[in-house]
Amino acid sequence: MLVHPQFNPVAISLGPLSIHWYGLTYMAAFGLFIWLAGRRAALPWFAQAGWVRRDVEDLLFYGVLGVVLGGRLGYVLFYKPEYYLHHLGEVVAVWKGGMAFHGGLLGVLAAMALFAWVRKRPFFQVTDLVAPCVPLGLACGRIGNFINGELWGRPADPSLPWAMIFPQAGDNPPIPRHPSQIYQFLGEGLLLFVIMWLYARKERGRGQVSGLFLIGYGVLRTVAEHFRQPDDFLGLLFLGMSMGQWLSAPMILAGIGLYAWGARQPRGAAAAAA
Repeated sequence: MLVHPQFNPVAISLGPLSIHWYGLTYMAAFGLFIWLAGRRAALPWFAQAGWVRRDVEDLLFYGVLGVVLGGRLGYVLFYKPEYYLHHLGEVVAVWKGGMAFHGGLLGVLAAMALFAWVRKRPFFQVTDLVAPCVPLGLACGRIGNFINGELWGRPADPSLPWAMIFPQAGDNPPIPRHPSQIYQFLGEGLLLFVIMWLYARKERGRGQVSGLFLIGYGVLRTVAEHFRQPDDFLGLLFLGMSMGQWLSAPMILAGIGLYAWGARQPRGAAAAAA
């Protein structure tokens, strides 16, 4: 049976300076975004709309703010509102952990809306450029989760070849669990990236690429939650669904609506004139 190796969370120590693996995965995610979004900005339908590499670099700045602020506020509001209501000083203590993807998504959407308003660009043009670049960043984050030994999975059949004991779970006696971080790395990370990147190689109706991302992430996250241990302070909620599944449901519905709306939008010269 596999046992989580309990990596040292500090990747590099230089005197008083410590660089954590999780920080390195964020840096990798941002680097991948610059590279991938730069390639998408060079596609004919974006280049004709005036996109250049400087826009991509500015988008990253907006996106980082959205991820950090939205991710933290999402965790505070969606997962532990009562606790933080009585510990307001800890709301900004991000170094203690606590980030939520769905909050980060809302933060990024707000940041993209601000970028679109400042640059006078259609909002869904911005999100369609960004959406296929997101999954590899999510994959980097799941690698960080696995290195830290956090967000482990639910108990697994001991005969499962990749079932893993996570000492960090504090199980006594030890319980083999699903390595759900790896499932999410493969699903909402690599698989979703391949789907999005291939689909977005051709010009689509405005909003369709963004809609497909919402659908794809929502479905894959819902599936992964069946193997991921629910937060101990929440457990399973109504209908036996986790918080992650409940937050993914409106994503899927919004994605279906956006995709259907986008299918009716003009493309090419007609879209540029709209």
